[in-house]
Order: sequence, then structure tokens, then C-alpha cells
Amino acid sequence: MENKSVTKEKVVSKEVLLPFVVITGLFALWGFANDITNPMVAAFKTVMEISNAKASLIQFAFYGGYGTMAIPAALFIKKYSYKKGILMGLILYAVGALLFYPAAQFEMFGFFLGSLYILTFGLAFLETTANPYILSMGDEATATRRLNLAQSFNPLGSIAGMFVASKVILASLQSDVRDGAGNLIFDTLGISEKAAIRTHDLAVIRDPYVMLGFVVLVMFVVILLLKMPENKNVDHSVHPWQSIKRLLNNKKYREGVIAQVFYMAAQITCWTFIIQYADNLGISKSTAQNYNIVAMALFVSSRFISTGLMKYLNPRLMLTIFALGGMLTTSGVILMEGMAGLYCLVATSAFMSLMFPTIYGIALHGLGDDVTLGAAGLIMAIVGGALMPPIQGALIDLGTVGFLPAVNFSFILPFVCFIVIAIYGYRTIKVHPVN
Repeated sequence: MENKSVTKEKVVSKEVLLPFVVITGLFALWGFANDITNPMVAAFKTVMEISNAKASLIQFAFYGGYGTMAIPAALFIKKYSYKKGILMGLILYAVGALLFYPAAQFEMFGFFLGSLYILTFGLAFLETTANPYILSMGDEATATRRLNLAQSFNPLGSIAGMFVASKVILASLQSDVRDGAGNLIFDTLGISEKAAIRTHDLAVIRDPYVMLGFVVLVMFVVILLLKMPENKNVDHSVHPWQSIKRLLNNKKYREGVIAQVFYMAAQITCWTFIIQYADNLGISKSTAQNYNIVAMALFVSSRFISTGLMKYLNPRLMLTIFALGGMLTTSGVILMEGMAGLYCLVATSAFMSLMFPTIYGIALHGLGDDVTLGAAGLIMAIVGGALMPPIQGALIDLGTVGFLPAVNFSFILPFVCFIVIAIYGYRTIKVHPVN
């Protein structure tokens, strides 16, 4: 079994420890971008006076950038190197973040969408590079554990992003001030008063992204000056169509991409609309974001625990069990009104914790020279986070569905996603066992 061989090899050797630590830092960096952005759907909905469906275009632009740039990033990396791929990613990341300054000046929602789109071009480069790079830093038998370890630091960045969103952005939004009954005062104001508040709030949203852009530029300089390991036997010739053909014929990989699409859809819907779920209970955005932080804390702790358990348990079995757990908690979100449903939504993060890196590691296992383009396909699958939020936003805009509040019913979407992931986990055990 896969987990038996894991105990015989070091997860990270001393020779690659420093590069491993630096690249692991990138996981936190894109985690920050992901989770400072998720609450912006609710923020832009109010301050720009748009529907949930239109506000969800934030996620469409953010995760759509992955779908656009993942394969070009893989071809760039294949032709050049992991290090150059990372540097290109950091430049695009910084440019997208810094574009928030003119976006706020023009007060155009479309400009913000374009800035996020470019920013995620950079994230696509970073994730397409960093994930297989981590897998390559040691024995293949420990690859899934090594990636889970590196990915464990991704939610640390996410928690930092959530904290900044909650305490720096959402808590400072004048558009989210409420009266004693919990209703938004912004909705009752005149045009000129709303315009003044909009200018203030867009500047509040802008500043953390601009500062993030400068942090990313510092990381660019660090990696530019640092000597990074490269496999000197790598063939840098690019033959994408041959690789694509082999990947499409690989059922385990093909099904892994599908599972990853549905995982990302589940993750982003659960984390994006926790604020709307809480809002339906009369909870302010900044307070609701605290529930997101608790959810991420569960995610982090569960990621570290599950990574340790992989030394003893088959990761494929764990993936299946955790998907069933996600189905259980999202059932509670749908059927339980009030705080009980919100608690179930928070608990869902514990079951999502191991899914991305485990699906990623299983799908890439044994791909050989096709691993770079294979990694791009799995990063491209992040587009699931772009496709599902607008659908869920449209459902929430309905108000009610039958006897349920629409915000509760909308979580039928992540429930279906967990079904797909459970099926993949089961098939990796029974249909696609480790050779």
C-alpha cells in the first residue's frame, strides 16, 4: 500500500530544506490573496449596489484567471525552469495587486475585476510551478505527504487574509453600518451621501491589495537572488499535444481533474457565502468574517492532523471518508436554519482540509515527463471556483426556495460536489489502485 513505503523515506531532506521552506512560503502568499478576496463579494455587493450574482463575478474573475493561464504557465515552465516560472508569477501577482490603486480612483467594478484577473495570472504561474516543484523535492513515495505538508501553510496565509479582511477592511466599511434592528443604513441614504461613502470604502478595499503588491515584489527579489535546485536531466523541449493525448487517456488523472473542479467549487462556495448565510441571520459582515476565520482554523488544524495520519492510513481512503463528512455537514447547512446551520457550515472546512493536495498528488502520481502539463490541468481545475459562485449567488437572490431560505438551499451545490469527490476517492481505491 502507498502509506507503507512512506515511513521509509524522509519527507524533506536537508539538501532541499531551504528551497522547500521558501517555496512553502509561496503557498501562504497565494492563500492570503484567496481569502482576503472571498469576503469582497459581500463588500462589493453593498458598496456598488449590485446583486449577489453580479458581485460573484469577483470570484469568476479571480478563479477564471487560473483557467486562462494554467496551461500557458506550464508550457513556459517546461521550456525554461521552475525558478523562472515562479518569478513570472510573482511579477504578474504584483501588477494585479497594484492595479487596485487606479481601480479605486476610477470607482469602476469592471476595473477591479480586471485587476483580480491579472493577479490570478500570477497565482496560476505560482501554483502550476510550486505544487509539482514540491512533489519533485524528494522520493516519489513521500510526494503526497510532502505536498500536504507544504499545503498546510497555505491556510496560514488564508487566516492572515481573513483577519485583514475582517479587522482592516470589513470593520472599516461605512456602507456596512447598521441600525438597531440590523438593517443597513447605507440603503436609506441619498445619492451624494452614498457617493462619499463609496469613495471611502473603495479606498479601504484598495490599500491592503496595494501593500500586498509591494510584499510580493520583495519576495520576487529574494527568489531572484536565491539559488534554487533544478533537475539537470529535465527535457525542456515542449511537445504539448503528445502530453495532452497521454493525459486524456489516463483515467485516474482525467477523473482527478474533474474531482478537483468540484472540490474548488465546494471550497469557494462554502467560504464565499458564509457571510451571506450569516447575514440572513442578522449578523454584520465583519462579525460574520470571524466565523470564516474559525472555519479556516479548523481547516489548518485538520490539514496538519490528516497529514500526520497519512503516515499510517491510505490517503485515498482518507479522501473518501472526508468527502462523506463534507456531505454530512452540508446536509446540516441546507436543512438546519439558524445558528446550527452556520455551525455546520464552519465544520465543513475540517473535511475539506486534505482534499486539494490529496487529489493533486494522486492524480499526478506516475505521470513522469507529463507531470508539468498534468499539474497545469489540475491548476486549471481551480476554474471550478469561478463557475459555481455566480450560480449560487443567483440562487440566493431568489429569496426562498420552497420552505427553505434560498441561502440555505444554495448549499445543495457543495453537497453535490462532495458526492463527486467521494466517488473519485472510492474509485482510486477500487479502480485505480497504486501500482
